[in-house]
Amino acid sequence: MGDIGEWQADRGKSPAPGDGTIVRAWDELVATARRTAAEGLVVGTSGNVSVRVGDTVLVTPSGVPYDRLRREDALGIDLDGRRVLGSLEPTSEVPLHLAIYRHTDAGAVVHTHAVHATAVSTLVPELPGIHYMAAALGGPVRVAPYALYGSAELADGMLRALHERTGCLLQNHGAVTYGDTLDQAYDRTAQLEWLCRLWLTATSAPGRTPTLLSPSQLHDAGQKLRGYGQR
Repeated sequence: MGDIGEWQADRGKSPAPGDGTIVRAWDELVATARRTAAEGLVVGTSGNVSVRVGDTVLVTPSGVPYDRLRREDALGIDLDGRRVLGSLEPTSEVPLHLAIYRHTDAGAVVHTHAVHATAVSTLVPELPGIHYMAAALGGPVRVAPYALYGSAELADGMLRALHERTGCLLQNHGAVTYGDTLDQAYDRTAQLEWLCRLWLTATSAPGRTPTLLSPSQLHDAGQKLRGYGQR
């Protein structure tokens, strides 16, 4: 296959800079999007994924099943939301993604409608500290108030919920996480869904109330997690 620059040139458009990097990033984005569907974090064409390459944000298109995405479908926007690559319409959640890139050092964003995360978003204003892995997201995960999908209001509420966090819940909607890479953003999404499932399971036991971790316990776990994994 040729690179994206060649495809764009064939369509009468100027080749994008750094095409090789964009091709690799698009391949990783598609793989991550497909993984959200395969692991039950989204249904159909719900949810969306993005990754930043310089000043270009590659993002999943609106209403296209992930298993149908090809390299030729690569879609990119700039930080003002203008399409700079591809011909498909971007996800309706462009304001959500761009808000994160403008206000954090995120390299990738994953937004899902995962069942347990969405269920918790309807029950509490904040996911309690049920497990120390909440520290991997910065602490107890907040719930952003409901707002119409794709709106600036939703993006603003999300940013407030993300303060000193790398993930949050969106009331009656879903979850969003970000990271340095697509792998990290996806891992945080999976961890958040697991935390929500754990809390729902623990609170479902009749006559029992789960113990919760204190802020100091979560802080200590967060400090230790900084050194987790291979160097």
